[in-house]
Amino acid sequence: MSTDNPHQRYSTPAVSTQIRDQVPLYLGKYLGQHFGNPGRHILPIPYAELHCISNYSFLRGASHPEELVQQASEMGYQAIAITDECSYSGLVKAHKTAKACGVKLICGAEFILQDLTSNNEATPPSRLILLAKNRQSYGQISSLISKLRRRSEKGSYYLGCADLQVGLSDCLAIWVCEGQPIEQLKNIGAELKTLLPRLWIGLGLFHDGQDLSKTANALTLSTTLNLPIVAVNDVHTHIPQRQPLQDVVTAIRLKTNIQELGYQGFCNAERTLRPIETLQQLYPEEMLRQTMIIADQCEFSMDELRYQYPKDLVPPHLTPSAYLRQLTYDGARERWPSGIPEDTVTLIEKELDLIAQLHYEHYFLTVQDIVQFARSQHILCQGRGSAANSAVCYCLFITEVDPARMHLLFERFISMERQEPPDIDVDFEHERREEVIQYIYKRYGRDRAALAATLITYRPRSAIRDVGKAVGLDSGVLDLLSKSLAWWDKKDVLDERLRGIGLDPQSPQTQQFLHFFEAILGFPRHLSQHVGGFVISAGPLAQLVPVENASMPDRTVIQWDKEDLETLGLLKIDVLALGMLTAIRKALALAQFNTPGAPPLTIQDIPAEDPDTYAMLQRGDSVGVFQVESRAQMAMLPRLKPHNFYDLVIEVAIVRPGPIQGDMVHPYLRRRQGLEPVSYASPGVRRVLERTLGIPIFQEQVIELAMVAAGFSAGEADQLRRAMAAWKKRGGLDHFEAKLVNGMRERGHSQEFAERIFNQMKGFGEYGFPESHAASFALLVYISAWLKCHRASAFYCGLLNALPMGFYSPSQLVQDAQRHGVEVRPLDVCISAWDHTLEPPTRAGDEPAVRLGLRMIKGLNAEAAERITQARLQQPFSNAQELARGADLNDQQLGFLARSGALSRLAGHRHQAHWDVTGIAAPLPLEQLTNSHGAAASPKPQDAALLNAPSVTEDMFNDYRYTGLTLGPHPMTLLREHPELKGFKRATELEYCRTGQMIRIAGVVTGRQRPGTASGVVFLTLEDETGNTNMVIWATVMERFRAVLLQGQLLKFKGVVEREGRVIHVVAGHVENAGHLLNDSVSATRTFKSRDFH
Repeated sequence: MSTDNPHQRYSTPAVSTQIRDQVPLYLGKYLGQHFGNPGRHILPIPYAELHCISNYSFLRGASHPEELVQQASEMGYQAIAITDECSYSGLVKAHKTAKACGVKLICGAEFILQDLTSNNEATPPSRLILLAKNRQSYGQISSLISKLRRRSEKGSYYLGCADLQVGLSDCLAIWVCEGQPIEQLKNIGAELKTLLPRLWIGLGLFHDGQDLSKTANALTLSTTLNLPIVAVNDVHTHIPQRQPLQDVVTAIRLKTNIQELGYQGFCNAERTLRPIETLQQLYPEEMLRQTMIIADQCEFSMDELRYQYPKDLVPPHLTPSAYLRQLTYDGARERWPSGIPEDTVTLIEKELDLIAQLHYEHYFLTVQDIVQFARSQHILCQGRGSAANSAVCYCLFITEVDPARMHLLFERFISMERQEPPDIDVDFEHERREEVIQYIYKRYGRDRAALAATLITYRPRSAIRDVGKAVGLDSGVLDLLSKSLAWWDKKDVLDERLRGIGLDPQSPQTQQFLHFFEAILGFPRHLSQHVGGFVISAGPLAQLVPVENASMPDRTVIQWDKEDLETLGLLKIDVLALGMLTAIRKALALAQFNTPGAPPLTIQDIPAEDPDTYAMLQRGDSVGVFQVESRAQMAMLPRLKPHNFYDLVIEVAIVRPGPIQGDMVHPYLRRRQGLEPVSYASPGVRRVLERTLGIPIFQEQVIELAMVAAGFSAGEADQLRRAMAAWKKRGGLDHFEAKLVNGMRERGHSQEFAERIFNQMKGFGEYGFPESHAASFALLVYISAWLKCHRASAFYCGLLNALPMGFYSPSQLVQDAQRHGVEVRPLDVCISAWDHTLEPPTRAGDEPAVRLGLRMIKGLNAEAAERITQARLQQPFSNAQELARGADLNDQQLGFLARSGALSRLAGHRHQAHWDVTGIAAPLPLEQLTNSHGAAASPKPQDAALLNAPSVTEDMFNDYRYTGLTLGPHPMTLLREHPELKGFKRATELEYCRTGQMIRIAGVVTGRQRPGTASGVVFLTLEDETGNTNMVIWATVMERFRAVLLQGQLLKFKGVVEREGRVIHVVAGHVENAGHLLNDSVSATRTFKSRDFH
């Protein structure tokens, strides 16, 4: 058979027109010739699978694309097409595996032809498979996916014949037709043939009782339409053993269970990658050979994809290099008005030369353009990550790390050997980042800019819920099981949790559940949007990757995630949100409150190296301070005692899993405290490690050590860095060990030194900071700490107005403010704005007072608060009725205000306020008309009814319930005299306890933390009326008192005091729930919400 014409029909026995009209008669002969004698010996022929659904057709496929490609290679397939439904989501992962195992990957997608499909749910739909023959057809399919997704709601699409009329001229198409009447199929086929010039009929045989009728229909259509038939197997699993899981994901998708799945699932496990010999028993050889005719035409590889940078930014008379150089030196002169240091010029020239060689000018110009927009709108922003290693980025105002102040390693950012684009992360104020995002869309157009995707996968809790329903477990049992898991629990504790809720882990149904639970972990569930990674292109982005709608309005997202972009070497710009930038901007705006007329404070006005700021940090007084507010950081500050900026860089980096796991923390502290001598193996090592006392703390130091001490090239050292970051998950570090150790030995270093350095490198597999990243964050540490030290009221007010962010709730921040002498004034509808504000202090010379804002009232929105503010400007309120009418508040909004205590000035107390707003009648139509014309309606006085004020306890409960905090007595103040708490210590009394002393202490749980490197230990913050206590819960105690520790909000502890200098902990030995001490235990559970953190 000639293959010159791809649509020459495969040869069949000569038949007359009469026999063609009698397909059943012909079919018998055909089956006898091609399907008979199944036991005959057959030599395998070349074969390509052209229809594979991976688990990126969410909740359809049951195998990862990597598994499908690997299995196809092992089975001797020549090629495999990944054809997920209206999606390219799994292609990059398949491409990476295909390159590794040497099998040809064909890019494509499957579509349901909705307007050519029967409305009968029992009838299988007509499906169309489009395959990419070349780069142009790849882009055509990608554009079609984008068009269908963009015009539909997230997660859906609609394909009609009209969509096939243009734009698919280069695509190869396979029409899979099943279940519909033959005359209807003829009409569909005729229409498709006119629309798609390169069309095949796809036939899949699965021993499901339909093979004979499907074959008859395919032969009839082939004869009638003069179209070739190709074997396709609708693959959903890479091995047949995965079919039960495929039933589970189908049941999850259809919101049923596997017992009731019935005909909605597959009747057997034939939709898998089957041996070629088995396929030869099923299909005529010509149908199998057609797979290779198609595969041979598909010459496209994803390696052909090339990113084209936006070129709009370069003035017509300049080259990209010249324009980048101009902007860089303009910025350098602004950074160094007295003259650019000579060594900095050398650094800039080195970077510009490398950027030009790698053709990255447009990338830097794109980031500079975005940052320049933010600065023009007075939006605080700062680059971080490896970009902070760049002097060019500093000159372009992308980063704030002065190269003259820091040790920079540009190879960490860009190197000739890496041959991959740099990754610049820029943080913007979290409340104003959307302005930046919309600027990008406006600047480049929605067809050229979109966010990268984030893949949401099954994790334990979601797997419990979905798999449990699919196997028929009771929803109440699943709810109990899910709630019994803490966020840090691993899957290996599930047996114990099952026993805890009364299920036998060994029962058949539970074993089935556990099997599927284990299998589905890590499976993709859906695509979400990356936190801020933008892909911006010179031409239509949909030609590169499909674009679809995000769940958020006015957002679009591509179908690839960060790892996919890295695999293909495609550019991504991270436009990230950072709450602390918002807090700093708001605090700076308030910082001159006590000096009216003074210009606003700027970051540049904050003096460097302020001793009082460092003294505050050395005390561990860092609640609310960026990056050093966690339990671990607060414990480290008094030990490290930072007294300059570089100490803050180390502080930020050292309390990370990498240095902790690499056993770097304690040696560094001992050397810093003079308890251990500092030594260096060579002058080269000294140059790398001197600034950290001989201990590698930063990723850059690891790269430099490999170069200096072991002879690695810059590119090899960067490969080592990448391997360090991934070895915990994927391995790949061991083959560096011999090169590293041997290289060090050859250069005169000892075996012990080489092995110690290698083990420290492995610690970075648990996540460590690059020095440049730590330096960027250290700038914000210092700024926020200076504001707390010298402008406390503005600091806390800005922080409260930027919530939610960080570790602490409003209640904890308010208490910390009060401990620092800041007066905090209550909500007052006659004074409070939406945001928290500053007011003159009671005594001259004191810090300004903070007035709580209406944003604290649960349920009240900003629009209602704005109406209150505007009405108050027109006329002060004298009673609740004037408030209601003037601000046009409904009953619900008035109720929120009354219950929060914001009406106390008008009503006296909560009970009276609630009575007053309940008695307000809705305005009559005439009154509404009068109000609409600008005249105020005269409120009628209500009948006076004087109610008793609530008790102090009731006020406290309502404060927490409706605003999340109280300015009244702390709960522990009210309970302190209770007999059960006799002899219990207050937080402030721990300072007078000796190490090893057994004590009892009680308080409200305000935070739980479990670091990933802490061997099962949980850190719990206990709050009483005098302050916070740091509780240490070892794993054995955690297991004994698990339910109480996870769910209790008011707890009693017995424990042992531990102290190291100013750092005090209590190691828990016994725990009891003390919630019963409060009269309303239900209210206690609902009001005292703790904050749990990773």
